[in-house]
Amino acid sequence: MSVVTGRLRDPDINPCLLASDASTRCMDENNYERGRCSTHFLKYKNCRKFWNAIMIQRRRKGVKPSMPTAAERDIILGAMGKMPY
Repeated sequence: MSVVTGRLRDPDINPCLLASDASTRCMDENNYERGRCSTHFLKYKNCRKFWNAIMIQRRRKGVKPSMPTAAERDIILGAMGKMPY
């Protein structure tokens, strides 16, 4: 596995790993008919938007690392009570 691929598969770096895997799996199961997987794509897009906004907020406040770790993300999502995306 290349370094870039390894980073994308790291749950501490990629907060939308599950959504990404779900959209890829959907494409595989539906012979790459994009129309059948639009809900998965939308969930992934909303996930990226949400965590990008969190990352920008943390950067502005000077919090390091700018992307929360997987454990921190679980706490953030638990405090919200439901998935925001």
